Amino acid sequence: MKSSQYLLATLREQPAEAEIASHGLMLRAGLVRRIGAGLYNWLPLGARVLSKVTAIIRQEMNAAGAHELVMPLVQPAELWQQSGRWDSSGPELARLQDRHHRDYCLAPTHEEVITALARQELTSYRQLPINLYQIQTKFRDEIRPRFGVMRAREFMMMDSYSFHTNQASLEQTYQDMYDCYGRILQRMGLEYRVVEADSGNIGGQVSHEFQVLSGVGEDILVVGDGSDYVANIERAACLSPKARVVGIAEDLQKVATPEAKSIDSVSALLGVAAAKTVKTLALRGTEGSIVAVVLRGDHSLNLSKIGRRDEIASPVELVDADELKQQLGLPAGFIGPCGLKIPLLVDHSAAHLTNFVCGANEEGYHLTGVNWGRDAEATATGDFRNITEGELCSDGLSRARFVRGIEVGHIFQLGDKYSTAMAARVLDDKGRQKALIMGCYGIGVSRMVAAFIEQNHDDKGILWSPTLCPFEVVLLPLNFGRSQVVRNAADSLYRQLINAGVEVLMDDRDERPGVKFTDSELIGIPYSVVIGDRNLAA
Repeated sequence: MKSSQYLLATLREQPAEAEIASHGLMLRAGLVRRIGAGLYNWLPLGARVLSKVTAIIRQEMNAAGAHELVMPLVQPAELWQQSGRWDSSGPELARLQDRHHRDYCLAPTHEEVITALARQELTSYRQLPINLYQIQTKFRDEIRPRFGVMRAREFMMMDSYSFHTNQASLEQTYQDMYDCYGRILQRMGLEYRVVEADSGNIGGQVSHEFQVLSGVGEDILVVGDGSDYVANIERAACLSPKARVVGIAEDLQKVATPEAKSIDSVSALLGVAAAKTVKTLALRGTEGSIVAVVLRGDHSLNLSKIGRRDEIASPVELVDADELKQQLGLPAGFIGPCGLKIPLLVDHSAAHLTNFVCGANEEGYHLTGVNWGRDAEATATGDFRNITEGELCSDGLSRARFVRGIEVGHIFQLGDKYSTAMAARVLDDKGRQKALIMGCYGIGVSRMVAAFIEQNHDDKGILWSPTLCPFEVVLLPLNFGRSQVVRNAADSLYRQLINAGVEVLMDDRDERPGVKFTDSELIGIPYSVVIGDRNLAA
């Protein structure tokens, strides 16, 4: 690209300090420009990198036997109503109406549209299995878009959907996609881990995330220290204590704890460890009910685990203090399991405590010496918390260690969730109607660019790999506008490289050598050729 005046002029803008390295570098290097909250223009340099990413993905998906198509960004509400997700989706689903007052949404994903297409086009088991993919714009109305394109509202994504008549076929394609994603990330030169994951609103019982390791990643990954165990913290199971420690039951006592509404303040006031207290959280239940969840004081609630309970409304929501007071007469900050007249879900670790401290359900008071069975009864027990660093992993072989990651890919075994809801069926080999079995596979294309930069930069700029760099070579002619000798040499070399199929950028700006060198390192083009009168003369 010989005409680089605009291309490199974007480097001269100095944006405000960014939150993370990749965002700042993408702005300074002229890859993107923000036009609104979570909305970005991709400038020519950034668009070239995006095209490299999509080319790798397209090559590997085609090689894995998938077929490319394109689906619309705007989707009719009735498809989402058929799947049941129109009402269950939160405010991240951007809804709109056309001039005829018909409801639509901007696609955050395409399960409904692809299932409707399969319902129309697939009629026989002889057409299966089939795997269809697209590289398409998505929109999710994030409550707080941040980190630049890492968590934008509009973003580019590759999503693929496979259709089968049996579980074995699904599992084979799932493994093919697992391997395909590994090849994609390896070709891009990324350090990553594959982890067990929660399927969330997409659905299905089995899913894995592809996480690029980074200290600024939003996801916490649980790694077994000394084993191969790895899982997203949302999915990492906590082992139940083997047995309750049995001792002399203390007398139940009510003690004054004015203003002590947090675990830390209660522990400090009463001189007990947080692990000997419990906290009781009031969550929105199904059909407007309220459900209490009890955790050990030093543990935190896992929204994914508790969200899988039938008693809990989706999405998981805390009941606010005013509603607690109005409906149950309970003061926020002093709730406890004793005497509650609502369902009580107790985490395993909390259920094994004896002589513990909890709220007294009375403003300014807590109870000490509380014991299960005598003073409170659990409706149900289970694993409702986040694992803590250093405790035994569910493999029973290793201790949990936390690392951070950026999720760039997620694959799901959906089963028949969508096909059953939307009546997508085919005739099997015995002539019977059978609901399609589905898999779903996604890669964040624009997020991949930011994730790569997070792993590959220094204090001077981006360090592109040969597979992702916007250009392979940059020519840096000095005194280009004033020296005919330099101009002729640069033009000649430029033509030779173009004819040889090399992606080359000519920096023909009228700038000082230091500026050109600095900008070249900022952009991160792997090879640079300096052309000057002194060099040519020698």
